[in-house]
Amino acid sequence: MPYYFGKTIKYLKTIRDRIQASIYELISELKVTVWVTPEPVAFDRRTSGAKKILTPGKKWGKLWDCGWFHFTGRVPPSAAGEKIVILIDICGEACIVDESGCPVRGLTTLSSTYSYSLGRPGKRVVQFLPEARGDEAVDLWAEGGCNDLFGELRDKGTLKEANIAICHEEIRRLYYDFFVLFDLMEYLPEDRARHQRILAALNRAANLLSDYTEEEARRARDILAAELKKRTGDPSLTISAIGHAHIDLAWLWPLRETVRKGARSFSTVLDLMERYPDYTFGASQPQLYEWIKERHPLLYRKIKSRIEEGRWEPQGAMWVEADTNISGGEALIRQILFGKRFFRSEFGKDMKILWLPDVFGYSASLPQLLKKSGIAYFMTIKLSWNNFNIHPHHTFIWRGIDGSEVLVHMPPEGNYNSSAAPRAIIQAEKAFQDKAVSDRCLILFGIGDGGGGPGAEHLEYLEREKNLAGLSPVIQEPAEKFFKRIEKDRSKYKTWSGELYLERHQGTYTTQARNKWYNRKLEITLRELEIACVLSDLASGFAASSGFAGSEYPKGELNKIWKEVLLYQFHDILPGSSISRVYEESLASYQQLLKRTKELTGQAYDRLGNHINTSGFTEPVIVINSLSWERKEWIKIGEKWFKGIIPPLGYSTVEASSKQDISVELSANEKSLENDLLRIDFAEDGSIQSIFDKEYRREILNSGRPANRLAVYEDNGDAWDIPINYEEKPPSGFTLISKKAGIDGPLAIMRQEYRFADSRLIQEITVRAGSRRIDFATEVDWKESGKMLRTSFPLAILATTATCDIQFGSIQRPTHRNTSWDMAKYEICAHKWVDISQVDYGVALLNDSKYGYKAIDNILDLNLLRSPGHPDPAADRAHHQFVYSLFPHQGNHISGGVVRAGYELNVPLSIIPARIQKGSCPPDFSFLKNEAENIVVETIKKAEEGEDIIVRLYETHGAFTQTSLLFNFRIKSVYLVTMTEEDVKRLKPVKGAVKLDFKPFEIHTLKISKGPPLVNS
Repeated sequence: MPYYFGKTIKYLKTIRDRIQASIYELISELKVTVWVTPEPVAFDRRTSGAKKILTPGKKWGKLWDCGWFHFTGRVPPSAAGEKIVILIDICGEACIVDESGCPVRGLTTLSSTYSYSLGRPGKRVVQFLPEARGDEAVDLWAEGGCNDLFGELRDKGTLKEANIAICHEEIRRLYYDFFVLFDLMEYLPEDRARHQRILAALNRAANLLSDYTEEEARRARDILAAELKKRTGDPSLTISAIGHAHIDLAWLWPLRETVRKGARSFSTVLDLMERYPDYTFGASQPQLYEWIKERHPLLYRKIKSRIEEGRWEPQGAMWVEADTNISGGEALIRQILFGKRFFRSEFGKDMKILWLPDVFGYSASLPQLLKKSGIAYFMTIKLSWNNFNIHPHHTFIWRGIDGSEVLVHMPPEGNYNSSAAPRAIIQAEKAFQDKAVSDRCLILFGIGDGGGGPGAEHLEYLEREKNLAGLSPVIQEPAEKFFKRIEKDRSKYKTWSGELYLERHQGTYTTQARNKWYNRKLEITLRELEIACVLSDLASGFAASSGFAGSEYPKGELNKIWKEVLLYQFHDILPGSSISRVYEESLASYQQLLKRTKELTGQAYDRLGNHINTSGFTEPVIVINSLSWERKEWIKIGEKWFKGIIPPLGYSTVEASSKQDISVELSANEKSLENDLLRIDFAEDGSIQSIFDKEYRREILNSGRPANRLAVYEDNGDAWDIPINYEEKPPSGFTLISKKAGIDGPLAIMRQEYRFADSRLIQEITVRAGSRRIDFATEVDWKESGKMLRTSFPLAILATTATCDIQFGSIQRPTHRNTSWDMAKYEICAHKWVDISQVDYGVALLNDSKYGYKAIDNILDLNLLRSPGHPDPAADRAHHQFVYSLFPHQGNHISGGVVRAGYELNVPLSIIPARIQKGSCPPDFSFLKNEAENIVVETIKKAEEGEDIIVRLYETHGAFTQTSLLFNFRIKSVYLVTMTEEDVKRLKPVKGAVKLDFKPFEIHTLKISKGPPLVNS
């Protein structure tokens, strides 16, 4: 029988709590004045708000109010010789500043919403005097916010505490001695000798405490010292620990509050580093560092000093901790490009780790982006959140769609807010699935989201846990050092191929649809702008007598726009999981960004047009194709339609005064639409009952179930999650209230208007002459709550997988639910298209701004809108515009041309007016040609340094490919470079062309140095 000395665990917990309550002795209240403003104001304007005199219990603000607090008082003479601290709790977050306004210490209310299993979130202690003389003045300024860690108003926004107190240092140390041993004991089996010895020591120490004096504390600590000094033997596992302050750049608070959260947290880190010499801390996200640099330059200099010392680790390689499901491929590269460049220029550090602890799933394209950006390691914890299956490894090799591999570690505790208490160390060892092959794992300790990161308690625990018998030893060290340690056993680790799919948060593929629409449009428009600027610069070179004309490439403004777009790709903004204010602000900014990007694109194309020879035309119009293949499309100029043939990455001049006859017969009536390839028959309710392929003589739809039925499901999830069983309740549907069919040039159009409750929907369904694409241009005035709008197409196709477009390639996902892993993918993320094909025939569902799909059996289903109530009760109750398209084709997605169809829907031709002139550029021209149809030129831009041109292209079909890239301008040199634009290999052009070999889904980045102008004919 275990020997409990007649005492209970409950008794020892009571003693522990009494020790904690005896640490601080209140000796005097401070006088408190606050100046309240609705938004933050600078230190030099701190008294510009509404003035209030406060006492404990008095309300000072409402949610999101800001205040400058002034705390004044004097240390009583009776406290001479004592250690003095200031205890402050404003029922919100605050930051003490020095006489210049530089943040020096963050504070957080003790009542903040938080899981106490991870420790107490509050930080209320300000170190003041190590030894008082008595009668010293207290004069402190603090900037405060009337919100807790998670954006809640606590205790009605009242002042809770502002006191001068004596810190009884010996009692404080006893508390941590007692806590660590008690926590360790609780997690050791009762029949272990170590458990019983600790229990006996705790009991003896407890029996010495009656008045909780420092003398009693010293004697109790002497008893516990024997157990704290016991060391472990040769360890089978060593745990590396690094301090962390996970800060969501927006979530349950607006972006402006994150700037202050960063200052509070970072100043707290620096304060604790003064007192704990082993303390090693890391922080990611250059955006956050840049904010600190701009707002608090003195604090920033202190951070740089700690980075130089090696105790502060800049982490991660992205500008922000970005979503990787929805963000486009080039945007992810820019996240890395801007992130790495910032850390290198500011701190001289080359980032080797992708640091994404909290992102909602990871694209299978990422390993290649990392490897070709000089990043070898990846850290996350999020897969521990899976709903149905346990990810089988914590340390493993992750292989992407192209075969690239990176080393991954997921801290086995499954948390980025570790308490660092013995229970955390024990949990990490217990959960670590790869301890048979690896003797190291990582914990990230601290309190995030503005909680100041680690507190003194974390560091006190770790000081006692370095080599404590009963625990795996713990060392504090940078994460990169940890990864280099575990890399030595790389050959022993298992490999995971493909995406790292998170089995929850699938609602984030759809929630806040307007943000997703703007993100897609800006990614596309920024691509167009960069290409337009380069092409206009090249055209100006043709006009120069030698060399090239001065560049008008707006690099500074482009970078500014890109950084803001990258900011909004943060993993709680773009996925749709933030509060209303975040979207009010981001939508307003998106609107301005898109407007400005289009203006700059128009200006660049105007410059290009100024160099084109249009002297043979009466009414010239320039049509520009920024895609890397020839496009044969109908173009509407004014009221006229033209069938244009536009060369790849080039332009064609069209005669606007001419008239083109449309030879294809079209049909449009209230029951059907028809072009030369397809016939579409509508049901009475507006849904589609048949799509017949006239060329291949087959019905596309699976009979018995309507297609494009605009179904409204009950959706009682939040912004993150869609209930897995939402289909168990049959959906309602939009009711057709009017329809009208007509012909416009090469278009056969059915316009249908629908109603559901208070919502309205107008859809124009269009087929074009000579096209296999059926477009569904949709406008919705969506006013529903707790609902989800979807469309679906049951297909006459038998396939066990669906091919899904992702960044720089595609992946296959099951259309069945054979296993729990298959079942967990009940909602999947894709970009421009998802395709279901047999060998002989297939159908793709394309879109211009949607990401949430379901592919089950033979049904392609697209999630159009959802309106959850949390955390934004107004989510998506708004006006929306979007397009999705059905694209039937021969063969599979490769032979059917699905990749190009997806691009063409998303990247329209650009049309610019032109004047009649003699220019140096011919009427029709292609700047860059590529001979392989499966190679796509994704990006053309100026290099980050200098005037060289960057061209990024990739293989789309998963095939080994050799191609020639022909430059229709003179070049001096071509280098194969990394995605961060560092030289890898010089290529040898032959007659203006370079040969390139591609592995499946491989991305190549080229740096081209321009030569003298090319004379064109």
